[in-house]
Amino acid sequence: FRLPTEAEWEYACRARTQTNFYFGGDSSIKSIGDYAWYDGNSDKKTHPAAQKSPNAFGLYDMSGNVREWCGDYFGNYGDQAVTDPCGPAAGSLRVFRGGGWCDTAWRCRSAYRDPGNPSDRGIHLGFRLAL
Repeated sequence: FRLPTEAEWEYACRARTQTNFYFGGDSSIKSIGDYAWYDGNSDKKTHPAAQKSPNAFGLYDMSGNVREWCGDYFGNYGDQAVTDPCGPAAGSLRVFRGGGWCDTAWRCRSAYRDPGNPSDRGIHLGFRLAL
């Protein structure tokens, strides 16, 4: 088992969609409460998994609830589109994806990413494993 790469995580989150959110485009932000725990509905706490609707792959909580660690080091994206890109080979920060219960709805979009120190801990952080 291992943490997913950023590319694997985003593929799993998007579930073959191309929109900002796996459940729709920008106008779908109004329905985010059906799919994610975020600062507008979370009561400032983590919730049990699978309480919201899953994405098209049947995966729950890809947006919101907890930010999820990825195995990649954090770095800027290049200018060229790349299939299954790899993060930097080294660095001091790792990547969080997905937004969490303490984040705005916009931070729960499929492409949201944030750097994190590997020693960071908190009730807003979590992970899922790649097999």
